[in-house]
Amino acid sequence: MKKAKIQDKYEKKILKKLSGKAKAVAKFIFQDKEIIALQDIANVVSIKRLGFNDHGPVHMLKAANNAMRMFELLQKANIKMNMVKEGLGNTEDSKIAVLIASLLHDIGMSVTRDNHEMISLVKAEPIINRILEYIYDDDLNKKLVMKTFIEEGIIGHMGTQKIHSLEAGFVLIGDGCDMEKGRARIPILLSTSPRRGDIHKYSSRSINKVKIEAGDDKPIKIVVKMSHSIGVFQLEEVLYPKIASSPVKPYVELYGNVAGKENLQYF
Repeated sequence: MKKAKIQDKYEKKILKKLSGKAKAVAKFIFQDKEIIALQDIANVVSIKRLGFNDHGPVHMLKAANNAMRMFELLQKANIKMNMVKEGLGNTEDSKIAVLIASLLHDIGMSVTRDNHEMISLVKAEPIINRILEYIYDDDLNKKLVMKTFIEEGIIGHMGTQKIHSLEAGFVLIGDGCDMEKGRARIPILLSTSPRRGDIHKYSSRSINKVKIEAGDDKPIKIVVKMSHSIGVFQLEEVLYPKIASSPVKPYVELYGNVAGKENLQYF
């Protein structure tokens, strides 16, 4: 299946942020036929079968791009990642774990929505093994360490499981930050009849932009720009809880900006 232009766009964005082994991992994932197929199937199930928003390749790329941006900002602020602080790996290893988890976190949606983070973990297991074998060869200890961080990122991305590492926290918030109106476009085009649960789609249509940038008082500032106050539902019910339960929270400023109104500050 030919990739959409927006997929190419986000793959290039991610690759620009990477070098060395991390870049090699990204290229491996972007070309892996099994990963591509599972991401596409996840999107079909999410949109056509369940009537949800995008949970496919573009979403996973955006989540990874968001996670990499936050990783960069904490790195610039000289905040050590858990893998480094705990003497289990270096910064590059840490980045690779975040990248892999972000790009695989929703492949469980290829089966169902309920407990899909756990299904993602099961389906990702052989894929993670292949990636780590490719990049770390016969370093068994490093591969085992990497798997634990990647697995925490995947099972923690819904905020339903308690997570403790910054690495997993990036995956959680990176996923939550993909809430711009383009993500709701496809299901709205497929069905314009109102039904229970559509508040998520219509509130996300009001999200014009989610900006992740250097903060004023903390390393990371997230600004959610909205065209209408209905977007506050998306911010408070989806993104806010994810940040609140993330180990990255102490380093984040969160603002909501409704056009023509004063900024809302959450953290």
